[in-house]
Amino acid sequence: MAPGYSPAPAPAAAGRRRTVLVTGAGRRLGRDIALTLAQQGWNVAIHHRQSAADAAKTAADCSNTSSAAGLFHTFFADLGEEAQVRQLWADVVAHFGTVDAVVNSASTFEHDDAASFGYAALDKHLHANTAAAIVLAQCLHAHRLASAPTTAEAPAVVVNLLDQKLWNPNPDFFSYTLSKAALEAATTLLAQALAPQVRVVGVAPGLTLTSHLLSDEQFQALHRLSPLGRSSTPEDVAATVAFALANRSITGTTLLVDGGQHLMKFERDFSLMPTSGPPAP
Repeated sequence: MAPGYSPAPAPAAAGRRRTVLVTGAGRRLGRDIALTLAQQGWNVAIHHRQSAADAAKTAADCSNTSSAAGLFHTFFADLGEEAQVRQLWADVVAHFGTVDAVVNSASTFEHDDAASFGYAALDKHLHANTAAAIVLAQCLHAHRLASAPTTAEAPAVVVNLLDQKLWNPNPDFFSYTLSKAALEAATTLLAQALAPQVRVVGVAPGLTLTSHLLSDEQFQALHRLSPLGRSSTPEDVAATVAFALANRSITGTTLLVDGGQHLMKFERDFSLMPTSGPPAP
């Protein structure tokens, strides 16, 4: 969690501990988000697809870092399959009884470009990155309507993880970018359609974690390419997700967490950029 920032989760009826489903919570940003929310008093449903062992470790670490006796459990689903997404939701509700928020952190991120683009690549990214998030928002809304919460209880919340490159576009990772652009549009449409029972907020990180495509030196050099001299850290992103969950006045908008990288022009995706000089003007 970011130093000096510790928002409490939004209030629940009769002091009930709130529950959040975090997709892709076995690794990377999803794991940091799950740990931060556990520290703030949430029960956390930890989704994974390939990383069962990592998800189990996230659950154990949530238990170790939680400030209270929370509930933390792992759930498998391939988000590219609608039936599995709906079963994931049913399993989470069956285990926890109620769900108050969904953080759509899981993401398919595979390279293509305009020359290599094909239907199959777009379908794969749209199903996992866009359609799954919409279905989970739909399920949360139906669940909230069926549970008839008291007027004092906060709206349920969906947080969609986006990408600063939507505000600073480049044609690398073509299908991935299209899927995130569709999710950004869906954030607005869902905020309109699901209010007042559900708020929907986007969080768009900049370069936050390295990958197999970058050396540590390349990552550090690229991380510094922003007006603030640093991009986002996992703690920054997790704190912003927590803020979005806690602030009852935010819906239908996106919070950019990137050190200002969206204000600069990058001709290539971070993973494909040279680090010997500044980005093109």
